[in-house]
Amino acid sequence: MNKEFLLAIDLGTSSLVVSLLRFDGSIVQSRQAQLVTNFSPGGYAEQDAQRWWQLTCRGIKQVLEAAEINASQIAGIGVDGTSWVCLPLDKRGVPLRPAMLWLDRRAEKQATWLKTAIGERELFELSGNPVDAAYIVPKMLWLKEQEPLVYKQTAKFVQSNSYLVYKLSGEYSQDYSQGYGFHFFNMEKGSWDRGIAEELGISLDLMAPLFASHEVVGQVTRQAALETGLTAGIPVVAGGLDAACCTLGAGVIKPGQTQEQGGQAGGMSIQLDEALKHEKLILSYHVIPNQWLLQGGTVGGGGTLRWFNEQFGAVEQGLGKARGLSAYAIMDEEAAKISPGSDGLLFLPYMAGERSPIWDSNAQGTFFGLSYEKTRAHIIRSLMEGVGYSLLHNLETAEELAIKVDVLKSVGGAASSEVWTQIKADITGKTIKVPAAKQATSLGAAILAGVGVGVYGDFEEAVRQTVSIERVHEPNGQNVARYHNYYQLYLKLYENLKELFPLVAKEGQAWD
Repeated sequence: MNKEFLLAIDLGTSSLVVSLLRFDGSIVQSRQAQLVTNFSPGGYAEQDAQRWWQLTCRGIKQVLEAAEINASQIAGIGVDGTSWVCLPLDKRGVPLRPAMLWLDRRAEKQATWLKTAIGERELFELSGNPVDAAYIVPKMLWLKEQEPLVYKQTAKFVQSNSYLVYKLSGEYSQDYSQGYGFHFFNMEKGSWDRGIAEELGISLDLMAPLFASHEVVGQVTRQAALETGLTAGIPVVAGGLDAACCTLGAGVIKPGQTQEQGGQAGGMSIQLDEALKHEKLILSYHVIPNQWLLQGGTVGGGGTLRWFNEQFGAVEQGLGKARGLSAYAIMDEEAAKISPGSDGLLFLPYMAGERSPIWDSNAQGTFFGLSYEKTRAHIIRSLMEGVGYSLLHNLETAEELAIKVDVLKSVGGAASSEVWTQIKADITGKTIKVPAAKQATSLGAAILAGVGVGVYGDFEEAVRQTVSIERVHEPNGQNVARYHNYYQLYLKLYENLKELFPLVAKEGQAWD
């Protein structure tokens, strides 16, 4: 039977998406399921990995049934997943505990130990990344100290995408793009550093074999076929980091090209042909071989509006229902009525501490400039602008390495908002191009599978066949100048508040 399709599994922070795509990148069928993150005092943020697999099985069955195709027509499967996940599996491949997410910051003590015992400079020079509680190694050390029985029973530590690859194929894998979560990963050579691992007291036997993201790890097993409705024998590639797959799905395949991300998290990814390191940014391998991504990763992206919608969005939800629109479409309309700068209302989008470029676990989401004259629309626009300011902060930090970015390719749910995208163009002063693909991350995962099984000759051919630009946002010069002044205030706000944040960071109880 002819092979006509690729299957992509996109495991994000807030949802899991299973998509069936044609070789031209068009989506035939797609199913999305929401994920639940369990937050607990002390910086805990966990998800049930076995639930990931249950939702994957359900999504694949739904997609195959809706598309009315034979699973044997699928040429290959690509999987992407969130970063910095610490998931220990026992010798049977069963999770020993919930997965610790990138949002999890419980390992502050262990991160501090890493900086002093091993040396922050040495670890940075090797891994290309700062030492921070969000990374995987501090979490592994936390497990070793706080849950020693779990650590002793661990056969392998895996990532979000590699767990699903294991469930599909029965094979362990660690792709290069997710290696940046480990401070004993040599970012320039793409290999584990045994000496540093031994200093940390971590055995490399706990690590899975390294694979290129487009490399075939194995084939769908009979057991996985029974659970998913797939045909046994379909090739499964290693896949990679969701931000890197999203970058590929946006058409970023050459040095200097840049993706702007508007998913649950925010940030940007600049493609490099050498491992340029900045202590305040994030460096990973791209899912394209021998290429790197210099990233600005923030906790505040599309998740800020999602938070507003969940907690305060009854008005927008009601108006949207009455008009046949989403609550987010109503928010766009409201934000568009407010002038740039939200009449002096600023928002710091540090909703779970903050990653780059400030790396502050204690940072808090903050509104500044509230008054009786401010409306819901002001608050909504200020949320959008705060995310834009955090994007500019990361871009300016990258410029310290003499990296110049002129055009951003915007992806993620926030990219569907023309208002928000224009705000980002005006704040950054950059042209923003929005690809036509609404699910760029899934497209990137599918491209990896397509290149891995030979559907496409190389990544350039894949992008030519699958990626096109839907719209372009040019910065408004007058707004750029206005936002420049507000951005300076945004930077000063953090500097003036950072000494106060620790007072309320511990469970919100400053005076206990």
